[in-house]
Amino acid sequence: MTITPSINWLSDLNVFAVNRVPAHSDHFYYETISEAKNKEPMKMHYDLNGNWKFHYADNPNLRPKEFYEVDFDCRSWDNIKVPGHIQLQGYGQPQYVNTMYPWDGHNDIRPPEIPNDHNPVGSYVKYFTVPENMVEKPVFISFQGVESAFYVWLNGEFVGYSEDSFTPAEFELTPFIKEGENKLSVEVYQRSTGSWLEDQDFWRFSGIFRDVYLYTVPEYHVRDLHLKAELDESLKVGTLNVNIDLLEAVPTNTKLVIELYDAENGIVLTENMNLSESTHSFSLTFNEPKLWSAENPYLYKLYLQVYNSAGELVEVIPQSVGFRRFELVDKVMKINGERIVFKGVNRHEFNNRTGRTITKEDMLWDIKTLKQHNINAVRTSHYPNQSLWYELCDEYGIYVIDEMNLETHGSWQKMGAVEPSWNIPGNKPEWHDIVMDRAVSMFERDKNHPSIVIWSCGNESYAGEVILSVSKYFKKVDQSRLVHYEGVFHNRDYDEISDMESRMYAKPVDIEKFLNENPTKPYISCEYMHAMGNSLGGMNKYTDLERKYQMYQGGFIWDYIDQSLLKKDRYGNEYLAYGGDFGDRPTDYGFCTNGIVYANREVSPKMQEVKFLYQNIKLYPDRAGVRIVNDNLFTNTSDYTFEYALYREGVEVYRTSINVEIAPLREGKVEFDWPSAVMVLPGEYSIQTSFHLKNQTVWADAGYEIAFGQFIFRVGKKTVSIQHNKASALHVVYGDVNIGVHGREFSAIFSKQVGSLISLKYAGKEIIEMPPAPLFWRATTDNDRGFSQTYHSGAWLTASLARKCVGVDIQEEADFVRVSFSYKLPIHSEVEVGVEYTVLRDGSVKVKSVYRGTEGLPQMPIHAVSFKVPADYDQLVWYAMGPEENYSDRSEGAKLGIFTKKVKDNLSGYVMPQESGNHTGVRWVRLTNNEGIGIKISSVTDPVECNFSPYTAFELENAQHIYELPPAHYTVVTVAGKQMGVGGDDSWGAPVYDEHLLKANEDKEFEFIIQPI
Repeated sequence: MTITPSINWLSDLNVFAVNRVPAHSDHFYYETISEAKNKEPMKMHYDLNGNWKFHYADNPNLRPKEFYEVDFDCRSWDNIKVPGHIQLQGYGQPQYVNTMYPWDGHNDIRPPEIPNDHNPVGSYVKYFTVPENMVEKPVFISFQGVESAFYVWLNGEFVGYSEDSFTPAEFELTPFIKEGENKLSVEVYQRSTGSWLEDQDFWRFSGIFRDVYLYTVPEYHVRDLHLKAELDESLKVGTLNVNIDLLEAVPTNTKLVIELYDAENGIVLTENMNLSESTHSFSLTFNEPKLWSAENPYLYKLYLQVYNSAGELVEVIPQSVGFRRFELVDKVMKINGERIVFKGVNRHEFNNRTGRTITKEDMLWDIKTLKQHNINAVRTSHYPNQSLWYELCDEYGIYVIDEMNLETHGSWQKMGAVEPSWNIPGNKPEWHDIVMDRAVSMFERDKNHPSIVIWSCGNESYAGEVILSVSKYFKKVDQSRLVHYEGVFHNRDYDEISDMESRMYAKPVDIEKFLNENPTKPYISCEYMHAMGNSLGGMNKYTDLERKYQMYQGGFIWDYIDQSLLKKDRYGNEYLAYGGDFGDRPTDYGFCTNGIVYANREVSPKMQEVKFLYQNIKLYPDRAGVRIVNDNLFTNTSDYTFEYALYREGVEVYRTSINVEIAPLREGKVEFDWPSAVMVLPGEYSIQTSFHLKNQTVWADAGYEIAFGQFIFRVGKKTVSIQHNKASALHVVYGDVNIGVHGREFSAIFSKQVGSLISLKYAGKEIIEMPPAPLFWRATTDNDRGFSQTYHSGAWLTASLARKCVGVDIQEEADFVRVSFSYKLPIHSEVEVGVEYTVLRDGSVKVKSVYRGTEGLPQMPIHAVSFKVPADYDQLVWYAMGPEENYSDRSEGAKLGIFTKKVKDNLSGYVMPQESGNHTGVRWVRLTNNEGIGIKISSVTDPVECNFSPYTAFELENAQHIYELPPAHYTVVTVAGKQMGVGGDDSWGAPVYDEHLLKANEDKEFEFIIQPI
């Protein structure tokens, strides 16, 4: 029957797939066993990626309506790359929005209506000749991902139509193929009924953004393969249930040979059987199967071989098989009998140049990064990923929540308020089929991957009968996995949808409340620790719950990678852009930059904390030994090398490695065997214990550190060294405006007019470019902005800029000269602030900052002293907590050590400029030029916090993009007694925890010393 396509399908709920091949498993198939075992390119596939002819129209009225006709000449059209987004190849514009629909404020519509004035249309044409091995055979076409709806023609004949951007759409081309050149035409619309179901928090693109290929099938073809690798309760007997669905019925003497190999290529099972019908089911059982888990992703390899009636091999299907048992036992989720804790992230498919069109290389980088940082789980937020991702998760060992392509956030939540008056799909039966189609497409393609342990019914779409139907479907077709859906939190009438309690951004106290009230379900945080900009403070409060509550089973950080796109500024320089930078309105601006990995696939400093808090082995050393808690479910610590090392003042003095055997889910103690000569000299010592990979893996080399713990202690009292060989008598000059303190090869000048130290020269070289001043403000982080920190504490910004010196006191002694300045601040008449400089005979300058607590003032972001030195001083050597930036609420993953950095690299790569580069626990830091000349800043009593940056807090505060920052002319030195934490529960109002705040009604003081180098 001839079908006439209609543009009205775009807004017709009943039309979402026309002539589409039924969804099926994503298995590969080959002509020979050798090809299958060697994973050779599939000869029965023909790649159509590359350049296509292309026309862009802003709306359907402007499209070339008959472009698909054979005699319509498209050869003069532009070229576009497939796969790829239209908006990243010079057409239209990308748009980033979070919860609201992208047409909000432009079109007054309700579902299933779609905008008519702005509905970009991409008309694609590909000319091809059928490859020889497909001639006279059935030919199909597979579109792995097209956003959001598309029509297909071949040689002027209508082929089919499909919606759902993130699962394959396939059509048979056989009736339309001709000899010689064929004209394939595809019309892609950005807006369709499906757009109402794809309101994810991401960039809004359109186009053919995943692979396109032709394929043929052999004489007899397994259309669909469904494997169920099951274990009995003892985990000792494995049963492989296999269901195959052939494309058509086969003769009775057609044969199927089944072979199962282990990972060492040893044969485990073999079976021969006759095929007589299009559908066949059979089971294979064997004892003592090796089990699949994220810790040990053991995969068997199944080969299905189809022979025709003449005994000729016509098809070989290789399929990885993982035996694992995932279940809910006594309200706890278990993998292979043990309680699982998800140490997870939410992951968008993203590349800063190509958007959601990502490569195998991108995926390999991602999965290795996950494994290297102890991340064991991924939620595919919020759509099915490319098939290759699941293959890699099977191989490398990652637990997956596979999430269907459904989010209708803007239909029920407006500016944070729950308002479901026109929520879809809700209880609307007319939305049932289009939503269920998405669930079926995901399940059928992905069902054979052992890494997938949970199906998710989508994201942030409220709850109702339609999503309940999706949940029931998953439970009916697959008893080996559980079902997840967070939206029931907002509508408890549909609690049965989800097998687990799943919440977003619940505070630890709220999670504990749930867990203490005899819950009926285990708990996971499907999104937590909103990692926007400089964030992830307080993550330990969540991971601490893992040991306290059996029913707390981890969570998934939001999110893995920044969604920022490369763009050029007006001078042609590339920068990472966020929402609004492309003229897109409405937009949610920088809310797309939430990753623990930067968009250019560099690991951000936040990952340091993630790796530590997610590590499966916990180490608690003291001077005598270390308590080791092995939280691995199946891995003995003997699989790793254990090392312990002793450092004195940051310098390693002893290291050894031994084999330690602690069974999974057990703990033990190792006594240290120190040489007699260590720990004798006075000083600060650090014991660092660690586990390292004993052997090379697919994700890291042998020797890679996977866990550490440290213990810091002191022998004797701390002293500040004075360079007595440089000591000389101090000569003080009292001028009308300035006080000069002079010694051998140094001088310091203090200005009563400026109210500060204005000059510090060592060996004739000036250090001070901008005088030190009290600082109470840090450049607001994304979390600060979300909390309205400027509104709550903006008085401290003013105080940092508008102090007044009201007193100067001078104390002259034989060994030192002390100059003290006192200040008034415009925020309160009773505020007392002082900075005291003590010049010693060797040229050292002690700096002491004092603040007297005052009632009635807002929380203080930082208590610091800041000054500028020449930009030539740009080499840093730290003895502090590091190596990455850290803050009081994000420092558990930091090690005490000596490490180096350049000042320009100390500014972290957050897309929107903000506070970054701080280090806690600073004992000393050397700031020098390339010749090694400069200054050393040391703590006097308690360690301080330090930051070295090319920019002041105020320059960072006033810039919205990195390119807006001025060229670096100075090095800005900031020494703090303390600054507030960065927070991270969420980025739209969650405060930093009290213990990581600076309260203005409390006295504060700190001291450091500047010495010449």
